[in-house]
Amino acid sequence: QVQLVESGGGLVQPGGSLRLSCAASRSIFSINFMGWYRQAPGKERELVATITSGGTISHADSVKGRFTISRDIAKNTVYLQMNSLKPEDTAVYYCNARTGEGFYWGQGTQVTVSS
Repeated sequence: QVQLVESGGGLVQPGGSLRLSCAASRSIFSINFMGWYRQAPGKERELVATITSGGTISHADSVKGRFTISRDIAKNTVYLQMNSLKPEDTAVYYCNARTGEGFYWGQGTQVTVSS
């Protein structure tokens, strides 16, 4: 099993930045994929970005050039740096881990972009 704890959400003005963190309970080298999803009110959960155990990254088209996923292996932590935030980025952001045993989710962190 993997426990995931997100942090870093909050209220930010349009054009601002936030960095989300996702701390895993075990080495992220042993986790095939880690990623960030988001779910806005009334919408389905959507994939934002992923990073594999080998370090390959991918971002959704809607966030390319603005969001960056990264990791600190020593801290077993994955980050999502979010710049140039827009009101449409408002959502609950969830950390996800995929291993041979299954899918795991964090509790989510709220990001609100509003003036």
